[in-house]
Parts: sequence; structure tokens; C-alpha cells
Amino acid sequence: MRPEFLRIMAKPLAPSRLLPSGDSAITVEFSRNVDDAANQRVLALDRTLARDRIAGVTETVPTYRSLLVHYDPLVIGFDALSEKLAALAKLPVPPATITRRWRIPVAYGGEHGIDLEDVAKTLNATPDDIVARHVAGDYRVAMIGFTPGWSYLSGLEDSLQMPRLQNPRLLTPAGTISIGGVQAGVQCLAGPSGWHLLGRTAVRTYQLHRQPTFLLEPGDRVTFSVVDHKTFAEQDRAAAAGEIIAELMAS
Repeated sequence: MRPEFLRIMAKPLAPSRLLPSGDSAITVEFSRNVDDAANQRVLALDRTLARDRIAGVTETVPTYRSLLVHYDPLVIGFDALSEKLAALAKLPVPPATITRRWRIPVAYGGEHGIDLEDVAKTLNATPDDIVARHVAGDYRVAMIGFTPGWSYLSGLEDSLQMPRLQNPRLLTPAGTISIGGVQAGVQCLAGPSGWHLLGRTAVRTYQLHRQPTFLLEPGDRVTFSVVDHKTFAEQDRAAAAGEIIAELMAS
């Protein structure tokens, strides 16, 4: 059993909050902060609802600190569902029985990581030091959101944590690997971002006509490896043709 699970299970569970979200959804909130222990509880409740289905529940959406539960009010009412969810939310967090581990190749710096130099200066380090720290990390997918395949990662070491940009960019490249606040991220599609761009990966965490459409799932573990920019270009062509590129390792 991983030490992180032992720490989480040893802590007394803070009470969850059940909040109405319109007339056909309930938010089960475990924390008001970005909290890894709360995220473990979110994912545990999500797995429980997937395994032991409640009549009327139509969809669940896990986030960093809460689970949005959609339901059909003609099948189950707010009060009845709230009672069931409150009871399930009190259950201890069991260790995940299966954990997928991915190794994602990244081309750091230069045109692919335009903030690497500035991050190094801000943290009184060299670009090579920043890359080494980032690659040494063992990350966990906390949630998928914002845009399809955008993977929020917990586990960023303290020495790499820094505030997000005061003026977010309106467009950042697909495949960007970035850090922001206490989180790391894998961005699939081009889009706006206020995070610091360290590099790019050819890995498509979302590809509409590929199976699987979404590569990473909440609870997966992620590590990064360094590739040069020539290798990135080769991998990018292969990924565009549908290859996974990321390496699925033994759990």
C-alpha cells in the first residue's frame, strides 16, 4: 500500500457538503482548496457510483475537490439522492487496486518551452535543473477538464511551484507541458493558458477518432522523459497518424 494512501486513511475525514446544482445535479464537495486527499475521496466516490449504480443517476463528473452527480428527478429526488451520497461520502478511501503508469516524452525549452528560461531565473536555477526536477516528479492525474484531454496533475514538488502568469496568453500550443501554482499539466489542444510553458509532448491525450479517445484518466500516474526536438517532430507525425507514443508501464 502506498504511503500516501496510509496518510489519507489515517486522517479523520472532514465532512462533505452537498450542494444543489440546478434541478438535476448535486455537487458533493470534499474541500474548498486544491487538496490531494480530497481528490482521492472524489475519485473513490466516483468509482463507487460506477460500480454500485444508483437508479436515476445519469452521469458523474469528477473535479479536483468535488464530484458533480447528474440525476433524473423523475426517477430519484434530491433528498433521497442526497441521503445516499452523504452516506457513501463518509466511507474510508480504499487504495486503488490498479494504477496505470504512463511515461510521456517531452521536448523542453526553446520554441517548445518558451517559459523555461524565465522559470529558471525566477527560481534561481538553471534550465537543466528545472528540467531535472520536473522529470524526477511522480505525478497523479487529479482531473480532466477545461478542454478535452487537459490533464491536471498533482505531485509538483515544492521547488517548482510558482504563481500563474498575471496576464494569461490567449493561445498556447497543443501538447504543452506546463506548471502553475501547485499543479503540473498536460495540455492536449491549443488554447489559452496562464501557466508557465516548460515544453511540449507529441502525445495526444485526446484524439477524437482514436481508441481510446481519452488516453489519461483520473487516478493514473504520470512521469516525464526528455527527448530532443528532432525526436519530438518524428513522434508528432506518428501521433497524428493515431499512435499512442506515451509508454504504458507496469503498475
